[in-house]
Amino acid sequence: MLLSRVADALYWISRYLERAEHTARLIDVRLDLGLDRRRGADEAWQFERLYAALRLVAPEGVGALGPATLVDALMFDASNRDSVLSCVTLARENARQVREEISSEMWEQINALFLRIKQAQRERTALARPHYLSRAVIEGVHLFQGVTDATMGHGEGWQFLQVGRYIERAGGTAALVDLHVKAGAAAGAGPVEWLGLLRSCAALEAYCRCYTADLRPRRIVEFLLLNVEFPRSVRFAAARVESALRTIARQIGRAAGGRPERLAGRLHASLDYGQVDEILDDPHAFLDGITRHASQVHAAIYQSYIMYPIESALPA
Repeated sequence: MLLSRVADALYWISRYLERAEHTARLIDVRLDLGLDRRRGADEAWQFERLYAALRLVAPEGVGALGPATLVDALMFDASNRDSVLSCVTLARENARQVREEISSEMWEQINALFLRIKQAQRERTALARPHYLSRAVIEGVHLFQGVTDATMGHGEGWQFLQVGRYIERAGGTAALVDLHVKAGAAAGAGPVEWLGLLRSCAALEAYCRCYTADLRPRRIVEFLLLNVEFPRSVRFAAARVESALRTIARQIGRAAGGRPERLAGRLHASLDYGQVDEILDDPHAFLDGITRHASQVHAAIYQSYIMYPIESALPA
C-alpha cells in the first residue's frame, strides 16, 4: 500500500494538471469567440462567462479588462490557486515530493512545462500571443499524460493519477454544460456559444462524427454528459474513476465495496441510466448532483486512503 502522502501527491498532480489544461483551453476558446464581438456590453458578458466557466468570481469591472489583462490574471496570477501557473507549480511541487515514485521522463516533462510558463511570464510573450501559450500548456499536459502511461508502472500509484485526472474532468465538464444550459434557457447562448462549448471540451470533431455538424443543444448536452466513448464526457470520466478505485482496493487487498467505490459507482450508475430528456427537465439539479457526488467521492478517498486513522492500517 502506498504511503498516504504519496497517494495524496499523485492524486493532486493529476488534478492540478487537468485544471491547468482546462483553464488554458477555456482562455483559448473564449478569446477566439471574442474576436467578432463588439466592444462594450458583449465584452463584459464574455469575460464574466469565462470566470463563471472556471467557477471563479469575476472581479469588479471585468468588462473594462482587455484580453491581455485577462490572460495575465488567469495565466500568471500567483495569488489565484486556479491560475495556470499556480496549478502547474503545485503539480510540480507534488511531483518533486514523490520523485522516487514517478519516472524520470515524467519529472522532465512537468519541469519543462513549468519552465516554459515561467519564461513566458518573464518575457511577457503570452500577452502578445496568448493562443501560443494556451496551446503550449495543453500540449504539455497531454505530453505528461502520454509519458506517464508509457513509462510508469500501472500499479496503485498510476491508478491514483487516473482518479485525480478524471474526477477533476467530470467536475469541469459538468460546470461548463451547466453554464451553457442556463444561458440557453435565458436565451443567452446562440449557436456560436454551443460551438464554443464543444471546443472547450475538445469535442467538436468527435461530436460531428457522432451527430454530423448539426449543432443542437439537446444533442450537445447528451454527448458531453452521456457518451460512453468520448474521453471528456462526464459518463466516461465517472467510469474511469470507479474502475481506478476498484483496482486500488483490489491491489491493496481491501474488500470490494468500500465507501469510495460505492460512491463512484453511484455516480457512474446515474449517468449509465440517465436519459437526456429527463436531465433537461431540471438540468441544474442533475448537474449540481454530479458536482456534489464528485465532492463526496473526493472526501471518501481522503477518509479511506489519505487521512485515515492509524489503527485502520495496523494488522488485526
